[in-house]
Amino acid sequence: MTAFFALATSLLWGLADFGGGLLTRRTPALTVVVVSQGIAAAVLGAIVLATGGWSEAGPRLWFAFAAGLVGPAALFSFYKALALGPMGVVSPLATLSVAVPVSVGLFLGERPGLTQVAGIAVAVTGVVLAGGPQLRGAPVQRQAILLTLVAALGFGTVFALITEASTTVTGLFLALFVQRLTSVTTGGIALYASVQRGGEALPAGGFAWTSLPALAFVGLADVAANGTYSVAAQHGPITVAAVLASLYPVVTALAARGLLRERLRGIQAAGAGLALVGTLLLATG
Repeated sequence: MTAFFALATSLLWGLADFGGGLLTRRTPALTVVVVSQGIAAAVLGAIVLATGGWSEAGPRLWFAFAAGLVGPAALFSFYKALALGPMGVVSPLATLSVAVPVSVGLFLGERPGLTQVAGIAVAVTGVVLAGGPQLRGAPVQRQAILLTLVAALGFGTVFALITEASTTVTGLFLALFVQRLTSVTTGGIALYASVQRGGEALPAGGFAWTSLPALAFVGLADVAANGTYSVAAQHGPITVAAVLASLYPVVTALAARGLLRERLRGIQAAGAGLALVGTLLLATG
């Protein structure tokens, strides 16, 4: 069960990141974050009302609130990085986020077996190699890398927090709703402050209503990924769930290759292969 939900997390996050990065090339990153997360919050609010999720309110929601504060900064940094640099380079660097939940798992006493340790090493190496040999170069690329590292720290923190936010399915819906509501509020304040300083909230031609379905997909895929990761981490070792969930950059890179025709170099293909081998080791370890 852990492997299934963690791999589903990778697929959802990978597609959400691809969509978010693509949208940010036409729309300011903060606007993409606020609108996509706002749509997700509205859907989650309806689910919470329908399932009676409010009955699960308790102290654990503070973890969801904290995740909601960290999430917008991480998403903004990551979407901005995806807009600046090649997706196939930027996205794999975000796997450094795995260090936070893995460290938490080890601190809590988890001790993965030899096969799982090998799987972790092979999978992380594969995802990093999937980024290709293009890390040096122009100042824009260096800025993209810095933003990605900031995003990775934020994502890892959200991973750790959301796992602690609930212990039941209805409680998870409520936790994700609180997280998204906090994210929208925080992002909205940041967007307002940016506009007050002369920044843009909308592209030159105004809001592209045709992009609304894509924004909805990004927001809903992201929140679904948070949910599947929480389930994976609660039903198995956090160290395994975190590493399998961190394979999402391979999905982003493959989507960029298939839809944007970004060239996939030999080392990137080899990295994707290693990531698959690492996944098999973790799933069978």
